[in-house]
Amino acid sequence: MSDTLQRIDEMVKGHSVMLFMKGTPQFPQCGFSSRVAQAMQDINQPFAWCNVLVDQSVRAELPQYQDWPTFPQLYLDGELVGGCDITMDLYESGELKTMVEQAAKNFPED
Repeated sequence: MSDTLQRIDEMVKGHSVMLFMKGTPQFPQCGFSSRVAQAMQDINQPFAWCNVLVDQSVRAELPQYQDWPTFPQLYLDGELVGGCDITMDLYESGELKTMVEQAAKNFPED
């Protein structure tokens, strides 16, 4: 495993909720990242994030991590949830809030 993939693995497994996105939650740099970041902020639960535009090695290698080619990528409890479409479907159905709250219970130190 490359050093970058190891760092990605540590980020994913070290946080109950990890979002890899273009930009930051306050200043997203693409529409898809903006939608997911807004959904995450709307459910009012803390989440970790990584700006893949700043960390080019993560941007280059993250698609290999779970064989998911696009950004954003949302992980809960170390597992890939998906990108924008899946996350937004879960948000609109109310499932995302429940999933994030459950993940937070599993990581009380976040």
